[in-house]
Amino acid sequence: MIKWATRKPRPLWRQPVALAALAWLIIAALAACLAPTLSPVGPLEAHTDQSLRPPSAAAPLGTDLLGRDVLARLLWGGRWTLGLSVIGLIVSVGLGLPVGLAAGALGNPLDAFLMRLVDALLAFPALLMAMAILAILGRGVAPVAISVGLSAAPAYARIARSAVLEVRVRPYVDAARALGGSEWHIMIRHILPNATAPLIAFAATQLGWILLNSAALNFLGLGVKLGVPEWGAMLADGRGYLRNGPWVSTFPGLALTFTVLAANLLGDGLQEALRR
Repeated sequence: MIKWATRKPRPLWRQPVALAALAWLIIAALAACLAPTLSPVGPLEAHTDQSLRPPSAAAPLGTDLLGRDVLARLLWGGRWTLGLSVIGLIVSVGLGLPVGLAAGALGNPLDAFLMRLVDALLAFPALLMAMAILAILGRGVAPVAISVGLSAAPAYARIARSAVLEVRVRPYVDAARALGGSEWHIMIRHILPNATAPLIAFAATQLGWILLNSAALNFLGLGVKLGVPEWGAMLADGRGYLRNGPWVSTFPGLALTFTVLAANLLGDGLQEALRR
């Protein structure tokens, strides 16, 4: 008889890559929260006589066209970028989770209707959908967070439905149903707690997607006001000076890249740690 080798889940603390990703996210969040303390100068403090100065002891990451300190803007920009992304993730989970739970737990015909609607929404490129939602809501910080959350909700609903379908056929769910439990009671008491592992892992991965798309919308000038330090907006500010002042775009680009990568790696690590 052939015995197939099965790999046991590895706890998160035994995954160096996932731990490094988690550490980066914690450091980025702390740096954003402590920006007033860590920032050498104000993010909007301009000195036109110090325009496009390269990194030095006075300005460790250089200055932009208006002489504003790039390090200060990078620290303060983390507040906008990470804050918008967290709000977008909350919107995505808050909308996608109930839809996925209802579709997976209650079955046809509600399942068929909700999933065809989700499939129709997934057919649109997510960034294009976010821009269409922005066209309805109007430009601004809050509309950007809402639009990226709404555009990410269909994917989360699909993952939530898959997790529910896997759990609902297990014996303890059948036992609860045989004892007369209502579908909503079974969903909240038995299905949802046992379907959280893939939902948590996907939420971490989705955070990276939302980070990237919220920065893209701000790069296009659809979010924060002109001059406000945000990583996507800082990339847009420095795109015209890549030859004379590459540091203006390089450092926010690196911060965004490493943060998106860390979110994806953490999602992979959580998926491995929570795998059953």
